[in-house]
Amino acid sequence: MTHITTLASAGTNYTAIGVLLAILVPICAAVAVIVWNYYRLQRHRADAVAMASYRKLAEEAVANMTGLRADMAKLAEHVSAVEQLMRDVG
Repeated sequence: MTHITTLASAGTNYTAIGVLLAILVPICAAVAVIVWNYYRLQRHRADAVAMASYRKLAEEAVANMTGLRADMAKLAEHVSAVEQLMRDVG
């Protein structure tokens, strides 16, 4: 007589579960790593854009300070000329 097993009495096939997990776990881990690296790359890109605008602002500030120092030197010359004129008169 042929032995026919029903689904309920067959038990659990651990080999199939092992093979399925051996395939799914690395795929899910790879997808998670790819997504994590993508968002990390986007964060670095945003930081690079912010840093570039900060550098531009710093360069403009240095240029403005140079112009301001030149103006202050001219003003100091004029003030010293006025002081000398006041000494000569007074």
